[in-house]
Amino acid sequence: MGVSEGFWHHEFWLPPGATWEDLKESADIHYPQPQDLLLCIPGALLLIFVRCLFERTVALPLGRGLGVRDKRRPKVQTNATLEGFYVLLGRTPKEEDLISLAKQSDLPIKEVQTWFRHRRAQDQPRLSKKFCEASWRFTFYFTSFFSGLALLYNKPWFWDHTTCWLKFPQQPLPPALGWFYLLELSFYCSLVATLPFDVKRKDFKEQIIHHITTITLISVSYCANMIRFGMIVMLVHDASDYILELAKMLHYLKWQRVCEVVFMAFAVVFIISRLVVFPLIVYYYFVTKLPLFPVSCLINAFLVVLQLLHIFWSYLIIQMIFTVILRGEKRQDARSDTEESDRSEAEDPAKNQE
Repeated sequence: MGVSEGFWHHEFWLPPGATWEDLKESADIHYPQPQDLLLCIPGALLLIFVRCLFERTVALPLGRGLGVRDKRRPKVQTNATLEGFYVLLGRTPKEEDLISLAKQSDLPIKEVQTWFRHRRAQDQPRLSKKFCEASWRFTFYFTSFFSGLALLYNKPWFWDHTTCWLKFPQQPLPPALGWFYLLELSFYCSLVATLPFDVKRKDFKEQIIHHITTITLISVSYCANMIRFGMIVMLVHDASDYILELAKMLHYLKWQRVCEVVFMAFAVVFIISRLVVFPLIVYYYFVTKLPLFPVSCLINAFLVVLQLLHIFWSYLIIQMIFTVILRGEKRQDARSDTEESDRSEAEDPAKNQE
């Protein structure tokens, strides 16, 4: 048996007793085909193009019209020695490095410190960029959630989860659900592709884990024809995402009161959907109603990874509610999209005075 045949062996992908012959297509019946996943490559490229177009023609003018303004940043004098250290060795030199750089540049230590502060400020993401990114994600998540809801509203298995696995895996794939599934996969592939260019958030590593886990779950569940279950999982996740992006947009607009109300709504929806609905309904029915086979065990493991991320983010959300909103402390969102260097900037009294 070749490597390809071994990888696609029905005992790995399908429940006991089922074979690929059960999923053969006909003129009237369509099942998911693994080669369909290749469409996510042009799909991701298309979404990246649409995103760039949307940010330039819609989000940026909208932000400016609503009052989003980028702060003027101090100019940095060209200095090859300091720039080389900044790029290769770090943005925040230690005291001994400052002394060495001051001697090499023939500058006072205070001027070297100021240069690095200004240089870090140049690399911080602009407010308009943050607003545009949040606007794009809000638009996609909002459209995705309510489109998915419209697609599933009249499906009996959406309301009665006990029928989700009825006649599995011989569950024909409606074209609309198939395209929706591939669109979601394309979107998360586009997010991974643009991560190096997007505003770097403090939970950057967790975001990478989340995106890779999501892409794996969507791809594997598509090949194994777990479309019904996958649609429910995606809908549960999309329920809160667009509210978070709306709260960010309001934050960048400095509409603080409205932002806090929206963020509280996000926190309630996130905790209910991720810590109650997901584990008690979605995950429970997946574990108890489906026989164990290799792919189901794999999906089960990745769902656990998602749940651990849900717990981690719920902790940050609750922490923010108590420290910022309820106590009124001036503290950055633990999930905010700020560069790591922002923390040192915020803690520097000299920078604050400037």
